[in-house]
Amino acid sequence: VINAGKSQHNEDQACCEFVTVEERDSRLNSKCNESENSDVPTDTKISNGLSFYYWGLFDGHAGYGCSLTASRLLHLHICDQLRDLVHILQQPTIAAPLCLGSGTRNESASNTPTQEKTEPPLETALRFHLEKQVFPESLVIGALENAFRHMDEHIERERTSNSIDGGCCALVAICLLDKLYVANAGDSRAIIIQQGKTIPMSQEFTPETERQRLQFLASLKPDLLGNEFTCLEFPRRIQQKEIRKRMLYRDHTMTGWAYKTIEEDDMSFLLCMEKAKRLGLWPLLE
Repeated sequence: VINAGKSQHNEDQACCEFVTVEERDSRLNSKCNESENSDVPTDTKISNGLSFYYWGLFDGHAGYGCSLTASRLLHLHICDQLRDLVHILQQPTIAAPLCLGSGTRNESASNTPTQEKTEPPLETALRFHLEKQVFPESLVIGALENAFRHMDEHIERERTSNSIDGGCCALVAICLLDKLYVANAGDSRAIIIQQGKTIPMSQEFTPETERQRLQFLASLKPDLLGNEFTCLEFPRRIQQKEIRKRMLYRDHTMTGWAYKTIEEDDMSFLLCMEKAKRLGLWPLLE
């Protein structure tokens, strides 16, 4: 990373790291580690987890505190979000499990299933058959989006105690399992120039779809939902037995998916069910 001769304490910052990720329940050291060795492996799949290359640009304003903090910590937030996904990302052709827990891994080598062998009643099967399939690439996108949110919350918490000033736009790219992911907050943009052609890789951070617009409005005006609907999106409506489990979800800031712990409030009807309405299957969800 070349700083163009500027002071380290200026509003514009950059970061480049090689980061290893181990599973959260690993018996080995489960910290997110940065490699200080420039001679790093080219394969981003390691025996105890995954690793990724990371680049970040931070366009600060009204002080250097925010951009400096983000340049030092954002990749660690990304690493932490990926720790729950290591075993899923190592099987990229298989759909992600709806819930994380004892039943999310494949059957063991002895072919002993880890999930309970319970068949839902026929009525329940019909009611919930619209479950969406989410694939690992969407989980990486969701991890990046959640990492940005946690970084923002981190800066907010420490703004007073550590005198973090200003704000910043953030633009990062990670190379994970031979794929390039780009994420941004603010008006920074990324492009790739290939054979003289410009390929846009990011755009302004605004709601892009009708689903996101409705969720954003619902999050601003929860009274409009009358406690009947949730502004979050899940692959399907939550069942009572799934409370306190970790299930796939996304909010209005996300195009990818992530896992959250299910609470009572999540039992409400789903606000966005465009696909079910188009298929004429909405009555099955009531």
